[in-house]
Amino acid sequence: MLIHPQFDPVALKLGPVSVHWYGLMYLLAFLQFWWLGRHRIRTHPQLSQASWTVQQLDDLLFYGVLGVIIGGRLGQVLFYEPGYYLTHPLQILAVWKGGMSFHGGFLGVLVAMALYARKTARSWLEITDFIAPLVPLGLAVGRIGNFINGELWGRPADSSLPWAMVFPWVDDLPRHPSQIYQAGLEGLALFVVLWLYSGNTQPRGAVSGVFLIGYGLLRWVAEYFRSPDDGIFGLSHTISMGQWLSLPMVLFGIVFVVSAHRRRI
Repeated sequence: MLIHPQFDPVALKLGPVSVHWYGLMYLLAFLQFWWLGRHRIRTHPQLSQASWTVQQLDDLLFYGVLGVIIGGRLGQVLFYEPGYYLTHPLQILAVWKGGMSFHGGFLGVLVAMALYARKTARSWLEITDFIAPLVPLGLAVGRIGNFINGELWGRPADSSLPWAMVFPWVDDLPRHPSQIYQAGLEGLALFVVLWLYSGNTQPRGAVSGVFLIGYGLLRWVAEYFRSPDDGIFGLSHTISMGQWLSLPMVLFGIVFVVSAHRRRI
């Protein structure tokens, strides 16, 4: 049975400035988005119905970073821990301590992409189709950041499970390292599916739809191994908050894919 290494959340100190692992993981996630975007622009220019430039990718990343950080933090505050942040409002700004909701960040990015679409007169779905395959590896990196931070631990597991892990600050029970599961499912597996699917020209909206379906289903599965959050509905013992928030993603994803292929016909 493994024991969580209990990493120091501070990766390095530069004088009075502390650089946290969590922040470095987000930086790495944004860098991989930028690198994959450049690679796709260079090697697959035919996949977009209107060509992309590196400068446009840089602008897109700027909008996306704002959407992820603002939306992710507000999602954590509103969806998962409203009571805590209501009594500790200054902690809302302490993003370096962790506590970022994927679904909040996802909504933040959708709003940011809508603003970018309006500014550039591009189709919103064209933008989301372009960015969808670039996102999952960043999600994998973010889950590794959760693991280093020692947050979002898993449900109790059978002690015979070779990778069962004790998180000593929680209790002495062996648990699923659910952060690693999510890195593999929502990160690596979803990346492979989207990268291959988007490698051929697809009707507008289809790639975005596959992302929604894929993430929603994989997150739904991962929630069975992750200690559930009560969230604003207190439904941790039935359907978790993560599952509730993933359900509309799957439904909208199906609508996107069906609509995209009907338009093609």
